[in-house]
Amino acid sequence: MRKLGLIGGLSWYSTRTYYEHINRGVQRRVDRRTSAPLLIESLDFSGLVRLSSAEDWKRAGEELSASAKRLEDAGATAIIIGANSMHKVFDTVAEAVSVPMLHIADCVGRRMAQTKARRAALVGTRSVMIDSFYRERLIAHDIELLPPQMDFVETLDRIIYEELIFGKAARQSERELKTILTNLAQDGADAVVLGCTELEMIVDVDANVLPIFDGTKIHAEAAVDWITEQA
Repeated sequence: MRKLGLIGGLSWYSTRTYYEHINRGVQRRVDRRTSAPLLIESLDFSGLVRLSSAEDWKRAGEELSASAKRLEDAGATAIIIGANSMHKVFDTVAEAVSVPMLHIADCVGRRMAQTKARRAALVGTRSVMIDSFYRERLIAHDIELLPPQMDFVETLDRIIYEELIFGKAARQSERELKTILTNLAQDGADAVVLGCTELEMIVDVDANVLPIFDGTKIHAEAAVDWITEQA
């Protein structure tokens, strides 16, 4: 199997989710006693949370690039960023290393292109929902995206950064998100993309008003494909 590098800590809950998905996927593919060959560098999220200015994102790009280089030097044959929002600096990080990197939105876009889902709503943090770095990758796969609604953006950003990254979710937040998904269906969405790892805490992917494309799970499955290609 090929060794994969994971830039983690963004948040630690997200890294734990990636670790579990990847290992379960490798076990299904290879053997239930098998563990995925992973190199994980857990960064300090406190200096990378809720970035806003261009200078903030420049610093994030430098920090993640340095992490990617360390993972490559340690033997990673490919690298993933274990967070949706941090894919805003994906191109900067990819330029810093010579090994391949797997972009989460490309993985999601390819999966959606295999289905009949063509008009989707993207939910996640403010940067994921509003900025172009995630949306353009999905659109490149012929996926039409509903425009972000600012009241939804504010609600989701608050829930993610004030609750979910700490591993907790209020019952009221669950109800708010369920209402948002119902409204998105009424607005014409035929699918929803979960653009935040922690949202799985309050979204039942298998029992929803719309098909749910869980970006983290799809990204992890692409990582399993890479790891086991020669297995």
